[in-house]
Amino acid sequence: MEITDVRIRRVAEEGKMKAVVSVTFDDEFVVHDIRIIEGQNGLFVAMPSRRTPDGQFKDIAHPINSQTRARIQETILQHYNQETA
Repeated sequence: MEITDVRIRRVAEEGKMKAVVSVTFDDEFVVHDIRIIEGQNGLFVAMPSRRTPDGQFKDIAHPINSQTRARIQETILQHYNQETA
């Protein structure tokens, strides 16, 4: 599965959330509402999620292995850094 498009919408407000991202895979499937967050150890990517009735957050869509998660995060952060440079 190849990442074929990354679209970044920067957040204008000050805060930990820096941008909202849409990623397209193989020009056939898109995942919206991926967030770039400023954490204690730098930027990281949070997959789209929703709050459950008990207040926890559950991912709606997410990679099922760490290699794919790392590849998605690296690609998103590269695009974000290019746009903010």
